Amino acid sequence: MGGDIVKKILSYISVIIFIVALSLGNSLNISSIVMAAPNGKTITQEIKTSDFIEMKTPEAALKLLKAGNERFQKNELMQVNLSSAKREQLLNAQHPIAVIITCSDSRVPPEFIFNQGLGDLFVVRVAGNVIDKIELGSVEYAVKHLKTPLIVVMGHQHCGAIEAAVEESGKVQQGNIGAILEKIEPSVKKVKWKSLKGENLVEEVTNENIYNSSREIKQSKVIKQQLEKGNIKIVEAKYILKSGVVQWLNN
Repeated sequence: MGGDIVKKILSYISVIIFIVALSLGNSLNISSIVMAAPNGKTITQEIKTSDFIEMKTPEAALKLLKAGNERFQKNELMQVNLSSAKREQLLNAQHPIAVIITCSDSRVPPEFIFNQGLGDLFVVRVAGNVIDKIELGSVEYAVKHLKTPLIVVMGHQHCGAIEAAVEESGKVQQGNIGAILEKIEPSVKKVKWKSLKGENLVEEVTNENIYNSSREIKQSKVIKQQLEKGNIKIVEAKYILKSGVVQWLNN
């Protein structure tokens, strides 16, 4: 009997703590609440952007992405808000915490990888995560008009576009796929002198291509202005297919 009473008391306390934390959310800069559970373990309740304050700093946005990817790796996904109420809320405005530029590969869905929901990410996907005027314009829109503070350029392991660019390097390309390979070709040429072969060559080109896309984004006048003001941050990342880990290349 005594044990049951203690469990009930702990349960009530955890609920009270949660309610108090929510009420203080607008004045506290926190991203999670740790509550005592009846079984003696702790439950971390991740607090989303819309629950407390609008995320306005690159550091806060990056912290949320890293926490989401850690949940994804561990199969401890938080239930994201996909409700009709959230759709209604997003009708007139959106405030994504990050722009994710990544590959179209079906194995690389950013919303799942970072465990985010409706309205949380502004995603630009194209084979090989290359950048041209269309992709760059999309990034500029998110930064300038949506005030998105973080830009993530994310390549991935075993990228088919990179493999094709390595295999077809120096050859005349036919069709529109050639336009993608041409964007990757500078990265192939830059890495080839290292005398790498096979998978090692492909992965090294993948890394260089991520940095190359990032450099192209930084050349934008719109992006430069926001970087100089400290309003945004650009980070490079690489997604590992088998483990689900996002490797942060400059963090």
